[in-house]
Order: sequence, then C-alpha cells, then structure tokens
Amino acid sequence: MSDSSNQQHANPMSDIDIAQAATPKPITEISSNRLEIPSNHLEPYGRYKAKVALNYMQDISDRPDARLILVTAITPTPAGEGKTTTTVGLGDALNQIGKKTMICLREPSLGPCFGMKGGAAGGGYAQVVPMEDINLHFTGDFHAIGVANNLLAAMVDNHIYWGNKEEIDLRRVSWRRVVDMNDRALRQIVNSLGGVANGYPRSDGFDITVASEVMAIFCLARDIEDLHERLGNIIVGFTRDRQPVRASSINAPGAMTALLKDALAPNLVQTLEHNPAFVHGGPFANIAHGCNTVIATRMAMKLSDYVVTEAGFGADLGAEKFFDIKCRKADLKPDLSVIVATIRALKMHGGVDRNELSNENLQALELGIANLARHIENVKQYGVPVIVSINRFSADTDAEVTLVQSACEKLGTKAIMADHWAMGGEGATELAQAVVDTIDNEPSNFAPLYTDSLSLQDKVRTIAQKIYRADDISADQKVLNQFKDFEEGGFGHFPVCIAKTQYSFTTDPNIKGATNGHIIPIRELRLAGGAEFVVAICGDIMTMPGLPRTPAANNISVDEHGRITGLF
Repeated sequence: MSDSSNQQHANPMSDIDIAQAATPKPITEISSNRLEIPSNHLEPYGRYKAKVALNYMQDISDRPDARLILVTAITPTPAGEGKTTTTVGLGDALNQIGKKTMICLREPSLGPCFGMKGGAAGGGYAQVVPMEDINLHFTGDFHAIGVANNLLAAMVDNHIYWGNKEEIDLRRVSWRRVVDMNDRALRQIVNSLGGVANGYPRSDGFDITVASEVMAIFCLARDIEDLHERLGNIIVGFTRDRQPVRASSINAPGAMTALLKDALAPNLVQTLEHNPAFVHGGPFANIAHGCNTVIATRMAMKLSDYVVTEAGFGADLGAEKFFDIKCRKADLKPDLSVIVATIRALKMHGGVDRNELSNENLQALELGIANLARHIENVKQYGVPVIVSINRFSADTDAEVTLVQSACEKLGTKAIMADHWAMGGEGATELAQAVVDTIDNEPSNFAPLYTDSLSLQDKVRTIAQKIYRADDISADQKVLNQFKDFEEGGFGHFPVCIAKTQYSFTTDPNIKGATNGHIIPIRELRLAGGAEFVVAICGDIMTMPGLPRTPAANNISVDEHGRITGLF
C-alpha cells in the first residue's frame, strides 16, 4: 500500500494531486546550486530528472563522508507506517535546520505500483517528484536490468542448443527469466516447446525483476569494473557432477555490462521542497536485500553532510539486510537508525480490527508496542543508536502518544511525534534536531550480527534466533545438502539473504506482534554468486507475486489532457 493510503489528516488532495500541483525547479538548478555538480557531469532526462556521471565520483573521492542515517520501520500492517514518507520528511527537515542533506531511495517496481502496495515516492507533503515518472518508467533502469537478466537467460539456452560445451545439466539450470510485473501465471513454465528448432524443452519460470540477482549486483557494485566481474560470477546452472557454470563461461558479462552501463549512474531528482535526492536501484526486501545502490549512497555521502536512506519493510528484513549485506559489502558504518511507527499500526499489532483503529485503545496499544520494542532491541544489537518516529494520524490521542513515548523511554530511546505528511519538513524539525543531537552525543559502534567465518547454516540460525526470536530453523535433507554443497564449493563466507514474509517475525503472515519460540523453515537455498550472498527461502514466500483481487491498476488512467490519474 502507499504511504498515505489511510489519510492522516482531513486533506482532500491525493498524493498525485499534491505532486502535480507542485512547481519543481529545473534539475540543472538543483545540481548546480545545491550540490555544485559541474554541468559536464550531469545528463538530464527531461527538465526534472537527471543522471550524475559515474566518473564524477573520482573528482570528489577525497571529501569526508557524511553521517549516514537509516530509516526503517516496525512490522508492516494494512494500517500503514510511512517509512518512505519519513525518509523524505526527515531529509527536508534536516535541510530546514541548516544541515546539508541528501536522501537516497529505492526505485519503485511496477509490480506493486499496479498491484496492492502502491508506489515508493513518499506521501502527502513529503514526496520526491516527478512522482509519476519515478513510479512508472523513470530513466529506464529497470528495463535495462530486466533485459540484461533475460539476455543471460537467452544465452544459456542458446549455449545448450549449439552443443552445450560447458555440459550444463538441463535439470539444473538455475537462471530464471524476469518481468517487472506481478504475474502469477509465469511462476512456473515449460520453455522451448514446438520442435527441435526451438531448443530442448525444460522446466523454467519467471521472477519479478526486483528479485533478479542482476538487480542485487547492480545495487551492490562499487563501479563498472566491479559490475562486470560480479556479472561474470553469476552461476547459471550446474553440470551433472554438480559443478557450477558461470555467466563468464558463456561470454555473457560484457554484453550485460553494456546494457547496464548508463543505468549504473545515479538518478537525481528533488523533494517537494527542492532538496536533492538520489532514487536508484530497487531490490525487494522480503525476497532480496532491499536497499538502494551502493554507488548512489557513496556519492551522496560525498555531496552532503547528512544522508538519509531507507531499507524495505520492517527492521527484521530491511534493516538486517542493510546492516549484514550492504554495509558489510560496501564498508559502510551507519551513525543512527530511525524506526517508524504509527499508533494505528501498533494497535493492529495489539489485535484491533482495521475498522476500529481510530478509537482510543490503550490496552491494545500496549500489547502492540511489543513489536516496536522488539525492533528497537534488534537494531541496538548492531551497536547503532535508535530514535523512534511516530508518524502522526489525526485520530491519535495524547494518552496514546504518551504511552508510546513512555515505553520507548524505558528502552533508552527517544520517540518523537512527526507530522511531515501534512506539513513537509516543518513537521519533522523536532525529529531532525533529535537525530543531530543523538549522532553528536551517542557514537555508533556498528558491527554486523555475524562474522564471515560462521557457517551458512549458523548464519541463518543466528538471524532466526537473534532477530526473529525463533527457537531454531528447520530444513529437510535436500536443503541440508545444499548448505553442505555451497560450503564445499567455497561460498561459505557469503552472508545470507533471508526471503520471508514481511508481515510477521514468523513465516506466517497472520501472526502479528512479537512472537517468541517459533521455528523458521528453510524451504530452498539459492546461490547468488555475483551478488555474493546465499538466499534462504522460508515458508511460502514467492519470488513472483500475483495481483490482488482488486489491483491498483483498476484505478489508474490518463485524462484528455494527458494527465495520469489514480496513481495514489
């Protein structure tokens, strides 16, 4: 759902109405006046968006790094939390109090835009614009990633067709095709039907583009050379004696890099308050690692004094992967984490029906606060200071706000009410000042949750026990054999990326709150040799979502003036 699908105040304007009523500045003005980027390093895509040349990073590499702030959230509910809205609002507020700040967001996938979740450009008066472009085709990055993925798939089947020199076992081709749309009909297919001229029939399937390893590589690569090397290390399948076959063996990484070369440059846009923002890359957080590109984050840290970024879904998924995968791989050291919560969502975690969330219910709220408390404790395990941002809704009562703030205080954490949805940066200046004061007075001692030397199985178990508070993990013999094979294949030092429902600490999306003592079942392992992590698929999670009964696409159209309507 979009960040503002439940109206926080009596504002008749939708997100798209607010965005379309705004008057953005030319992106050349943002880049030159706010960031002092020379014009020869900027490639405009129209008037209001542009890419910053990759080689500009060489010119600013000796600048000091900005303070890095991660925005994450409680376990998501249909009541709404507002993580992206808070990221944008906090960035605007930090600029309002005189701190040179950039924000870094992920690019939205078309799947959830036309499905159920909605877009990822913020909401209310805390948005990045042009929101229609950002939520739809933008600068074509996702197209490039999808085509690069599918080029590799075509080259794998072509290699098999023309003699299969690498002796790929047709039963063990692991590389799947992708499309940037929720389409359950493509989850499992049979390809190459129709006779000898079309190749060798085999079972295949599609993932959504944001679940592609190419997306993960795109977001973790440090530069074009690193991108090329990682693409070559993609494992496309195995031989009959279980030896991995890489993309480099079929000469694919060069052409794939050519398709991704322009996309790898960060996308520059602006907030409604004309503050600079990078929107670049977008892996899902429940089925991938859920963070924007390392390149955009690192460039932003050279162009500003504070960088506000986000990780997808709740802290058990997005923040854990930000810390244990992105920060580990990119040698980033976050200074602070902001956990976003709403009174409404906490009451839902306490058992309140969605239709009753506007009524004060302190008993349910107290029960639901256990979910927030769990996330606070989890983030602090990484040595990172925490602040809670309570995203204001009009029905919140003073007693409810006091209860949340008191509970957070007992955990040694400030909880600040913020109203950026209705007021933009002005509504989050108290939060911004608290962020600055905490960074100045409470140094971060960041460290990942586990070491590289821990076994893959123990890495999954560590996350399950320390983050999900499970008793243990479970796996059948097939998965246990995969753990063993990956270890013996030299991949045991990789971090793990757990694909799990975002709606619960368990693998059951219906279990809310802060459950203890459950078991996390590992259904399958996938080896991401180029991204350099092992994906553990847990429960019934899908890497190709389906559309809901009533998709958001039903409400999207274009009027007689060419104006897009119904897009949140």
